[in-house]
Amino acid sequence: MAPCIDTFRTCKLQVCHEDDSRFCYMNLFRPVQFPSRAPITTTCHSNSLDGGDVWLKMLEEAKSDVEQEPVLSSYYHASITSHPSLGSALANILSVKLSTLTLPSNTLFEMFISVLEESPEIVESVKQDLLAAKERDPACLSYVHCFLSFKGFLACQAHRIAHELWSQDRRILALLIQNRVSEAFAVDIHPGAKIGKGILLDHATAVVIGETAVVGDNVSILHGVTLGGTGKQCGDRHPKIGDGVLIGAGTCILGNITIGEGAKIGSESVVLKDVPPRTTAVGNPARLIGGKENPKMIYKVPGLSMDQTSYLTEWSDYVI
Repeated sequence: MAPCIDTFRTCKLQVCHEDDSRFCYMNLFRPVQFPSRAPITTTCHSNSLDGGDVWLKMLEEAKSDVEQEPVLSSYYHASITSHPSLGSALANILSVKLSTLTLPSNTLFEMFISVLEESPEIVESVKQDLLAAKERDPACLSYVHCFLSFKGFLACQAHRIAHELWSQDRRILALLIQNRVSEAFAVDIHPGAKIGKGILLDHATAVVIGETAVVGDNVSILHGVTLGGTGKQCGDRHPKIGDGVLIGAGTCILGNITIGEGAKIGSESVVLKDVPPRTTAVGNPARLIGGKENPKMIYKVPGLSMDQTSYLTEWSDYVI
């Protein structure tokens, strides 16, 4: 996993006046003061905004990381431990990553936190995405590691906020967030796309998801994947991805087609027709292999004993 590395604030180097010559090292990592942000009220949504056990685990991980690497103290304080909830920490990290000189982080923070407080289900999805990264990505060291450094995770959370704004017909803001995410993370998800929980965007670079695409729960998508249109349709023109689907790197799934629950799409495949549930599709153009509904055995893998043999099946008349 290629981490997305950023700093929380640009700190001015200061010089100790003890002897006017020694550099005061600790000033570089002094605790960051948040600029006049009102305390975040969680009221009846406090449980959702806290993110439950995942948030508590993140606080423990942050403490452990700082004990191992004290140089990270200020960064972790500003990014995690100074926040009252997972929602607040998320609004902060996204506002920092997506801010520009003309679009300051304070403005983005206020917008993000207001959406998260009004839509606590987003934070629940954030928690499920963190669990997905920890469970399904062997490169993920911890929840904190994912939260601070995985640009696929951050891009997905920014999309959730943009999608909520899109649903509220605040489309200028939604498209602004999409544009900044594309620039900052090289991930382009239209705010109209619907994305479920437990999503893993592994590496994430060059992922493109179109406006009318629908992605189910517990879906894993590698880098370079396009869920796009064919250019021959209007309206509902993008793929519908079922729960538990795995989409390999460099894959193009085009048109208003359905990828069934539990299906796997091999890397660099081009898919233009429906893929049944629990089936693997590979190639350009993609062909279906495996699956319970195809009784025809093509061959067994040479060199393996019968109990180790894998059987590949193929629809010779079903070229996607």
